[in-house]
Amino acid sequence: MNREEDGKIKARGSADISYLGRTVDAMIWDFMEKEGITGMALAIVQAPYISRVAGYGLSDKKHRLASVNTMWPAGPISQGFAAVALMQLCERGLMRAEDKVSNYIPELPASWRDITLLDLLRHSSGIADYSKQPGWNAAAGFDFAKALALVEEIPLAFAPGSAVALSATNFALLTEAIERVSGRSYEGFVRENQIDFLGLRHTGFAGDLDKFPHEDISLTNDLHEHFKSDRRMIDPTEAASGGEGGEKAAQTAASALRGYSDIWASAQDISFWDIALAGSVLIARPENRALIYGPWKLPNGENVPAVAGWHFYGHPGLMDIKGSVPGYSAFLSRFTDPAELVCVTLLANKEGVDLTNLGRRIAAAFGQEMETGSDDNRLFLYESQFPVDETVARLENELKERGIPLFAKYDHRKNALEAGMELPPTTVLVFGSPQVGTKLMLENPSISLELPLRLSVWEDGKGSTWIAFPRMEELAGAYGLKGHPVSGKMEKLLEELAIKAGSIY
Repeated sequence: MNREEDGKIKARGSADISYLGRTVDAMIWDFMEKEGITGMALAIVQAPYISRVAGYGLSDKKHRLASVNTMWPAGPISQGFAAVALMQLCERGLMRAEDKVSNYIPELPASWRDITLLDLLRHSSGIADYSKQPGWNAAAGFDFAKALALVEEIPLAFAPGSAVALSATNFALLTEAIERVSGRSYEGFVRENQIDFLGLRHTGFAGDLDKFPHEDISLTNDLHEHFKSDRRMIDPTEAASGGEGGEKAAQTAASALRGYSDIWASAQDISFWDIALAGSVLIARPENRALIYGPWKLPNGENVPAVAGWHFYGHPGLMDIKGSVPGYSAFLSRFTDPAELVCVTLLANKEGVDLTNLGRRIAAAFGQEMETGSDDNRLFLYESQFPVDETVARLENELKERGIPLFAKYDHRKNALEAGMELPPTTVLVFGSPQVGTKLMLENPSISLELPLRLSVWEDGKGSTWIAFPRMEELAGAYGLKGHPVSGKMEKLLEELAIKAGSIY
């Protein structure tokens, strides 16, 4: 909605597309260069507008430009489509989220009898992941009976509802129940009630890709020659290709993960779908949306900031889905505020890339409420899903598992209290490996002022927990060591520690 200030109507959103002096395009290009990504797609929502959609680089690592029509694997965003399908059947009175899965799939093992649909949605079933078992073959596609056979004799990792662990089997079971209740294939139900219902022209399942018109450039010596004689080839729809296996390998792998990672879509279509999901277009009842829109608690009172792939944070109204499949990475974030709705979709043709920090900075260019409050050009900032104490404990555990010595721990809040002052929770961890840091100091001893490594964890005034560290490559540049391979490895290590400690999964 538009906002009125001082008697004047203020336009929705921001026309400026820069943050801290950096344009969105520059941020993306720099990120692609740093991460070795050849192609990306971006879509920005300032509801009800999808105000910016763009492709960057090459979608197939050879000659096709990434475009607004390029279809990419949506990865874990696919779980959102499955969650919507479940809730739509619940709203028709055909299912209840609290129902036991065995009500719909009676052949399940006896030890699974008390697992509910909600346990599957929350990844709190304790069931093993069929896609991680030795007998699983992605190239064979999805077969429910075969997937079930791979895990049905494996003991549950924990009592249902008592913990959380990602498992593709959860969504294999969920989609099987949806099929049996709806009386049609899972893909057909989603296609009718989400894809076709919303008019998404560049969204489908992995098995649908051959149905989209695309140019076979092997048939001509001239790239994109067919557009001159076939109107469908003007601004064509093309599937991205990523990783060493290429497009076909990724399609096969995705088709074997029904409901978990099987959707392909353009960035613009994902944004359109997310706008519909943010309101009542896809899920009408607030109580049903609440089941997939916020944290929940384990029986021991522990907070779980995740459902159906969505992650939740201390920052009010912020949620995202992120992850990767072979050859690709995907990210969708939504910031819901009474005065604004800002969503960022990012898709890339390289796997294992965390797009959270980039997505947050892009969002800040369009909505000041998404600013971190710190210098994002100098610091890498990652919002944790946990309070400061828990985040610090997770960092310490991660350092221990990696065999990295912790040299010091500074609890600045405790020190402030001893001095008779108030300070929000703020802790700094100092750690590192002399064998690594020494290589930098041998080339420029003055960089010893910046070593050993450190991570700061603090709570801001909005209740968000931040993990931060200086961008090591920029810092090294100040000492004449820009581009040094050691600084790059240090920065990658710090990013991995921050992401691991700050994310539930």
